[in-house]
Amino acid sequence: MTPSSRLLTIALAAFVAFAGPVTAQTPAAVTPVTTEKKVETTPLTLPGCETFVYRKLGDVELRLHVMKPKGWTAGDKRPALLYYFGGGWVSGTPESGLRLAKWAASKGLVGIIPDYRTRNRFQTTPEDSISDGRAAVRWLQEHATELGVDPAKLIATGGSAGGHVASWTAITAAGPAADDPAPAVAPAALILFNPVTDTKDGGYGGPKRFGNKPARALAASVPDQMQAKMPPTLVFHATADATVPYANSVAFRDKLVASGNRCELVTFEGLGHSYYSTKFGEAGKAAYEKTITDTAAFLASLGLL
Repeated sequence: MTPSSRLLTIALAAFVAFAGPVTAQTPAAVTPVTTEKKVETTPLTLPGCETFVYRKLGDVELRLHVMKPKGWTAGDKRPALLYYFGGGWVSGTPESGLRLAKWAASKGLVGIIPDYRTRNRFQTTPEDSISDGRAAVRWLQEHATELGVDPAKLIATGGSAGGHVASWTAITAAGPAADDPAPAVAPAALILFNPVTDTKDGGYGGPKRFGNKPARALAASVPDQMQAKMPPTLVFHATADATVPYANSVAFRDKLVASGNRCELVTFEGLGHSYYSTKFGEAGKAAYEKTITDTAAFLASLGLL
């Protein structure tokens, strides 16, 4: 073999090793491009939790997931922490509440993650989400003995639209949905993360989230529908939140305090929506740690931890 032939053979071998064999019958592979969104599914169980059906609406069964602390017994009458996931009443599933439920159980509380209807999974409205959140609290209070919780010591928490659903569990008036009575006893405390409160113009989404009907948006707005006496409330919000206006939480805090309620607003400067997310790097991590620390101190001050 001549030197030039040898070089040609080596070059061809290198090309085949890099690109793979090429045949006239096989066109180059093309990766299909898809714009399909991931379809959300409703979890029937969650790791480490017992699951109960708390509401049946035709063929729909709504579940809540209960994480019990070590040493739990049915006679405990422990405080319970409920977490309502966010997602604009459109998306979201209970899995996002696992981290907080685990934290609650580690502190001796019963951690509870209710599911509720959203538009993506159930083709429903914000009013339906509110109704389900309140139904979950009513069910828990009715079944408190078997769950080992004190019905007067429920702590309602939630992020974003989940904070809106949580807030409505403390409102004593009938809800904006049909046949939506309030829970028998208001939660002992509210803890809200970047919450939706005001749903009118200037609030999250405004009337466009309610079929462009201002009357519906007003009927769902927490500051406009809450009674004078509300549970002690702790709110976390970041100033650069481009989804839910930070100013809404300031106004919410001010109205609660003006009515003689206890409400504390913890501010995170410069962070955005879901301020505790890893997308904000070390600042997000620090914000999460402060959220947990301040939550524990707040609950301890109320005798709930």
